[in-house]
Amino acid sequence: MKFISPKTDFAFKKIFGSNESKDILISFLNALVYAGRSQIQNLEIIDPYTGGSTVDLKDSYLDVKAVLADGTTVIIEMQVLNVAAFEKRVIYNLAKTYSNQLKSGQGYTYLKPVIALNITDFKLFEKTEEIITHFSFKEKKQGFEYRKGELEMIFVELPKFRKKLEELQNLTEKWIFFMKEAPSLDAIPSVLSEIPEVEKALNIANQANLSIKELEEIDKREMFIEDRRGSIVLALEEGREEGREEGREEGREEGRLKLLRLIFQLLRRLGELSTEVEDAIKRLSLSELEELGEASLDFSNLEALSNWLEIRN
Repeated sequence: MKFISPKTDFAFKKIFGSNESKDILISFLNALVYAGRSQIQNLEIIDPYTGGSTVDLKDSYLDVKAVLADGTTVIIEMQVLNVAAFEKRVIYNLAKTYSNQLKSGQGYTYLKPVIALNITDFKLFEKTEEIITHFSFKEKKQGFEYRKGELEMIFVELPKFRKKLEELQNLTEKWIFFMKEAPSLDAIPSVLSEIPEVEKALNIANQANLSIKELEEIDKREMFIEDRRGSIVLALEEGREEGREEGREEGREEGRLKLLRLIFQLLRRLGELSTEVEDAIKRLSLSELEELGEASLDFSNLEALSNWLEIRN
């Protein structure tokens, strides 16, 4: 057996966001959001790219979106690359999802809680070795919560999980192991098959059960991520190299122009850039261009670029 990596957006949606994935997603969310407790009994998987006012939501980054039986919305993202805009983006998506629940004329009482579950393939919080971190609004001095459970962000940092297969003890650990190590398995281990939903997820991830078109799409996405990772790193390094002549303003400006040209080359892969967008990019400082270069790794369309620029203007 050979299993696809659930870390790419296509594979993640295939495993957790398809019509047959309801029970898998329930188990997954109980494991990561509720520490293995059977808190969620039912949910509805919805398309994060369609519907109502959410067309304005910059959620092209969301991999799966679900509404729980109590009305709580959970937005789930698998993030492979550590880009500069990531930490702000998750806050934006959380807040926008919350506000977009209201239709015209509806009062605030119609608002339901929103949880953002973010799984990263990189270390995000260097100050802690905790694998799962949970954030909510709290009073600074006394620590009590404001509207408990109304808005929450949960982060799962895969590189911090170091347990081996034989060391797995609970539902949470088994799902994290699946996310991190599925491609390294050559069979479904008994310790994972004890959880029917994990076994089902592995069967979906089994390459033998995928069509040629699906396998090609997964390969294409993995190559796309690596190409963008490599090209933007090269662009940033070349641009920085031009500006490393300390104390020389012309050296820094030359570096900025070099980086600007390279970023334009990369961004035009998304389509033809409008004059307004090009002008907005030209106004960025060298440090902002470096931030844009890193953020562009995660842009899938021109709307994402426009939203990034709008936040900074």
